[in-house]
Amino acid sequence: MFAAERRQLILEMVRANGAVSLRELARVVQTSEVTVRRDVRALEAEGLLDRRHGGAVLPGGFTRESGFPQKSHLATAEKTAIADLAANFVEEGEAIVVGAGTTTQELARRLARVPGLTVVTNSLLVAQALAHANRVEVVMTGGTLRGSNYALVGSGAEQSLHGLRVSRAFLSGAGLTAERGLSTSNMLSASVDRALVQAAAEVVVLADHTKLGTDTMFQTVPTDLITRLVTDEPPAHDDRAATELQALADQGVQIAVAGGQGGSAGSGAGGPGGESVPSRQQRRDVPVPGPRRQVPGGGGQLRSASASASMLGEQGPGAERARVADLRRR
Repeated sequence: MFAAERRQLILEMVRANGAVSLRELARVVQTSEVTVRRDVRALEAEGLLDRRHGGAVLPGGFTRESGFPQKSHLATAEKTAIADLAANFVEEGEAIVVGAGTTTQELARRLARVPGLTVVTNSLLVAQALAHANRVEVVMTGGTLRGSNYALVGSGAEQSLHGLRVSRAFLSGAGLTAERGLSTSNMLSASVDRALVQAAAEVVVLADHTKLGTDTMFQTVPTDLITRLVTDEPPAHDDRAATELQALADQGVQIAVAGGQGGSAGSGAGGPGGESVPSRQQRRDVPVPGPRRQVPGGGGQLRSASASASMLGEQGPGAERARVADLRRR
C-alpha cells in the first residue's frame, strides 16, 4: 500500500471512530506502528487529525469526546484484560461505587458473581451488566440521562451521593497524567465522578495505555487521591506510557499491569458472570517507591498491590471492612 493510500485509510478510520489506537491502525493497514506514527504526524501537519498518546483522534483538542459507539470499539482487548485484573480487588460483601465508561462496564460484567456485593453507580450500562446478578445489589443515583455515555449526571446525581460511604470507587476517564491525574472532556461527567470519589475510602482508576499521557479539559481525580491504577502492558516502543507510569508510581500510585498484548483477557466480554477472572499470580505489580497512605500494620509504608491483594485473600472481607473503617476515621 502506498503512503497516500495508507493515510487516506487512516483518516477514514479516525473519522468513523473518533479515536483509534496506533496498534489498531497498524493492524488494519498492515504495516508497523513506526510507519503509522509517521503517517499520523503527516496528517496532523495538514490539520486533518490530532495525535494523542498511543493513537489519533479527530481535531478538537481538550474538549472533544467520543460517543459510546466509538469508545466501545477502541482497545477492546486491553479493556478486557484490565477488567479481569480489577475484579481481583473486589471482595465478597463489599460496598463500592462504579463510574460510567466502557472499561467499567467490562468490570461490572465480572462482578456479577461476587456474593453480597453492593454497587452504587450512575451508569445505565453498569446497572444493565449487573441486572440479573441475584447476589449483587445495585443502587442507581438520580440525575439527568446523558445519552452519549448512558450515564446519569447533574445535581440530582450528585445530591444522591451525599452522605454515602463505601470502600472503593472504580473510575475511568478520557485521560490520565501524573501532573493532573484523571480527566474527562465533559463538565457534568466530571462533577459526578468527583462526587463518587468523595464517597470512597480508596480510588481505583481503570485506564488502558492509550490514555496515559493524555490530558483533557476537566480534572476528576487528582493524582494524590488515586490509590491504584489498573492498566495494560504498553507496547515496547511506547516510551511515553512507560515514563508516565513511572511518574505515577513516583507519586505513590500503586500500579497493577495486566499481561502484555491483551494480557489475561480470557474469554472476552461475554454475558454477566460468564468470564473467568485470572488468579492474582497472573498480574504484574509495579512496586511503589516511598510512603503514601498508612495502612494498618504497614509501618507507615504502603503495601504493594500484590501484598495488599494477598492480605485480603488470607484475612477475608472482615479484615478489609476493619481497614476501611480505620481509613474513614482518619
